[in-house]
Order: sequence, then C-alpha cells, then structure tokens
Amino acid sequence: MRLQFSLILILMTGLAFGQEKEKERSKNPKVAFYYSLIPGLGQIYNGKWIKSAMIVGLEIAAYVAWTENRDIYNDFEYKDYPLRKRRYLEKRNKYAWWIGFIYVYGMIDAVVDAHLYQFENLMESQLESEKKGKNKDAE
Repeated sequence: MRLQFSLILILMTGLAFGQEKEKERSKNPKVAFYYSLIPGLGQIYNGKWIKSAMIVGLEIAAYVAWTENRDIYNDFEYKDYPLRKRRYLEKRNKYAWWIGFIYVYGMIDAVVDAHLYQFENLMESQLESEKKGKNKDAE
C-alpha cells in the first residue's frame, strides 16, 4: 500500500513539474471572417493593428469622397453643362466601387492572415532556434 502511494505521488509530481508543451496559438478563419464583416475588426482579431487602421481609413476616405460627389451630382442645376454633371456621376460610381473593393479586400485579408497565423509563429521560432544554434557554433 505504501509503495503504491509513493509511486502515485512520484507520478503526480512528475506531471505537476513537467515541462509544458508550448501551446500552438492559432486563429480561427471563420471567426476572422465574422469579425471582418465590420471593416478593420478582422485585422484587429489577427493582431494587425496598422493594417486595420489603414483599411478603416481607406473605407472612410472612399465613403466621404462618394458622399461629396453624390451630393454635387444631385444638387447640380446647370443644364448647360451636362459633361460636368456626368463627371460627378462617374466619380460617384468610381468611389462606390472602391468602397466595395476595400471592404472585400479587408475580409479576404483577415481570413488569409488567420490561416497563415500559425505559419508565421512557426517561422519565427525556427529562425530563433537557428540563431541560437549559430551563436553556440561561434563560441
């Protein structure tokens, strides 16, 4: 009985003080997609803060330009200048396309970054181990 208790105690101690495996952090692409439905949140989920700010900034800039050109087009009163009115129509449509393009780009980027998240961590750890190996060889 005492031997069994000692054996169990030794095994439990080994489990308690054993080295933990490094947790492989990963990002779920589905979650990244759902977050990316709101521009910039998919990039924040993946830890890409600067990319998130760029996407949100571009979305806002395209929306502001679209709104300005829409208002100018709708308020245009000079019937003598149809080409000018057409120019504002074309600009309005162009910025509408840019809004859609940036939105879809943000969604695709968030999903791809989530898929490649483990790969980036793996490459960083391999580079660190190679550097440590080179430092040991140099000594």
